[in-house]
Parts: sequence; C-alpha cells; structure tokens
Amino acid sequence: MTTADVQKIAMRGAGYYSANTVGAKNVIDKVGDLVVASVASMPRLADGQPFAIADFGAADGGTSMDMMRRLVGAIRATEPDRAISITYTDLPHNDFSTLFRLSQGLLGAPAQVPLAETPSLYIFGSGTSFYRQIVPDNSLSFGFSATAMHWISKRPGMIADHVQAVGATDAERQLFRAQALDDWETILIARARELRSGGRLALANFCVDEAGRYLGHTTGVDMFDSFARHWRDLLRVGRISETEYVSATFQQFYKTPTEFAAPFRDPASPVSQAGLELETMFTVVTPCPYAEAFRAHRNAEEFARGYVPTLRSWSETVFANALDSSRPANDRSAIVDDLYGAYEADVARAPEGHRMDYVHCVTEIVKS
Repeated sequence: MTTADVQKIAMRGAGYYSANTVGAKNVIDKVGDLVVASVASMPRLADGQPFAIADFGAADGGTSMDMMRRLVGAIRATEPDRAISITYTDLPHNDFSTLFRLSQGLLGAPAQVPLAETPSLYIFGSGTSFYRQIVPDNSLSFGFSATAMHWISKRPGMIADHVQAVGATDAERQLFRAQALDDWETILIARARELRSGGRLALANFCVDEAGRYLGHTTGVDMFDSFARHWRDLLRVGRISETEYVSATFQQFYKTPTEFAAPFRDPASPVSQAGLELETMFTVVTPCPYAEAFRAHRNAEEFARGYVPTLRSWSETVFANALDSSRPANDRSAIVDDLYGAYEADVARAPEGHRMDYVHCVTEIVKS
C-alpha cells in the first residue's frame, strides 16, 4: 500500500463538525427509538457486569450526545445501579479534546447536566480504526455507528475525472465496490469478536437506496458533481495541478441495501459463521435542514452561508490533503477557501435544487 492509497480522514475540529452538521444529528435522533427498543430486548447482564457501549466513528461526539443520554437513561430506568461505559472511537487524529469537553459540559448547551456527571458512567476514547478490534472479546453490550462506515480502509485507485465513486467510470467504481465489500466483512468480523452473546449493533450507514438516491443526490443539483465541477474549475485556471486534481478522490463508497445484507444471507460467510444475524434493515431519507429552512425564509445568501459549512465539515481534509505539501500553508488554505467560496457563491446565485439530504441504510444486528 502506498501513501497515496490512504487519506488522512478527519472531520473538521474545534467543535466545527457537530456545530455544522445538523442533518447528521437529525439522523441519529431519528434512529433513537430503534436504539432504545433494541437495548430493551437484550437479556439482562449478570450482577456486577458493566453495560459496555461503543460509538464507532464518533467524530467530536456532539451529534450522538443526546442519543447517548437517552440510551443511558433507558438502561438506568430498569437497572438504576448498573455500571455503564461508553467508548468513543475514531482515528488517531480525531478531535478527542472537543469530544471530552462536550461530555464534561465545557462546550455545548449549558442547561444540560453533562453526560460525564451521570453516576457510575465511565467515558473513554479510543483512537483506533473500526477496521480493527477495539475492545476485548465478548465485552461489548451495544455498538452504535452513524454516518461513518462509508469511509473505506484505503483507496484502491484514483478517479480520473470526478471526486467520488458515484461519478466514477464503471471500471473505477468496481475497484471501490470490491474494496468496500471486503471492508464491510472486516468491520463485522471485528464487531463479532467484541460483542458478548446477545449483544447488538445499530448502524446507520450512507447508502444508495432502492430509488438510486444517495447523499446530496435526491432531487435537483448533485452535490458531488458540484464538488467535482468547482475543483475542475481550479484546475482549468491553473490554481491546482492535474495531480492535485486527481488526488482529491474521496476514500468512500456507498453500498446498496442488498450489499449490506449479503454477508448475513449466506450461512457459509465468515460473518454468519461468527454468529452475527441481521434482524432489521430499512432505508431512510432525512431532509437537508438548511434546504428546508430556505423554503421558509427564501434568503439565498443565508441559505448558502449555512449550507456550505456543513459540506465543508466532513470534506475539507480531502481537498486540503490533495494539494502538494510543498506549497506554502497559506497557499493551500487559500485554495481550499476558494473552493468553498465558489460553491457558496454558486448556491447563493441559484439556490434551488441544492440540498444535502441524508440517505441511510439502518441495520440492527445481533450476536447469537
């Protein structure tokens, strides 16, 4: 594997990610009922055993904080003395400082009692990829992940004239698909080792749904086509090189529901042999909150100022890392600012059709 195969993937830090990803939080809140019901169906632990939770790919933790409060509350409603642990996981360069400050009440809504002040609740952070086992065998009660596992473990190639696999050629896309399917099995096998018998996973992953919709491609303007067009404009005017243009290949792939379900439907697959069973699966579209607000206020510039930062919160490092490291830092920053500035001006000029609706495949998985 070369350094070009792997990107430094990180959400924008200092609280920017959760502050500018209202839609991601809406998705998590939407699956809260499933999470609470899933936990309620689990067999009771033996006395003295902690109820161990993991949030895989948690970023700064802000988008799932309310759901974790609800989850902890549901456990405590029936077992008031049960010790609970939450392990927030992400890559080593994740902004764990913001995560810990949010959980301690040093950031966020001051009216709420900090999650970390819940009695007998223990919060940990792990800078380990979810492509590896993170907690010991048979120790995890409940695993959760939202809007994270579309990031694949490496780039199997580059996309010559687009930025994401949704716009790739058939040959390019097949390389990303093969990598994503292999990665999905790797993720599930690691979780199977971690889960105790009767333990559960609730995962909300980006997908291409039954109608062919995916993130930013539900109606109107395609978000990834817009990214590619504005990045290509920088190449056309000589701001970036051809190598830099191609290097902005997102290390992502959106699977279909059929592809998510495949390892569970084959009784001979390593996933089935590890004891994992798919109990629930459905797709859901969560409307872009910025586009929905625009329908009411009709202020195009206000919409653009709110909408483009939510795109930037998770995509910025892809473009920043595509730039030649020999460029001065201020030059790299200016190019990235120009990219998002052009996107914002585009949205302000012609706002209709711009929207980043979230398209997820929700799966509930149990270890038999």
